[in-house]
Amino acid sequence: MDCELTVELLITYDVDTTTPEGRRRLRHVAKACEAYGIRVQKSVFEVVCRRSDWMYMKQRLNEIIDPTEDSIRIYALDRGSFAAAEHMGQSPPAPHDTPLVF
Repeated sequence: MDCELTVELLITYDVDTTTPEGRRRLRHVAKACEAYGIRVQKSVFEVVCRRSDWMYMKQRLNEIIDPTEDSIRIYALDRGSFAAAEHMGQSPPAPHDTPLVF
């Protein structure tokens, strides 16, 4: 893949599974992530894809989750340095005003 046309992402999610609908959403979120990335933990995926694929995947994830019950965090990676963080759903966004150190 051409590096200028790709994005590297770390996607984490927490889906409320106390209802059958929540368990269904969890399966659908996982399948959407599996289509583009590698599962590195139960609810964590590493994704390298084209920007156009990312836009489609992001739209699909937004359609799947219940934003009042579920949470998805997307970290855009920049080969060795932290680039940006994005959040969807009920969990409050983390304050990213200062550098994150891993």
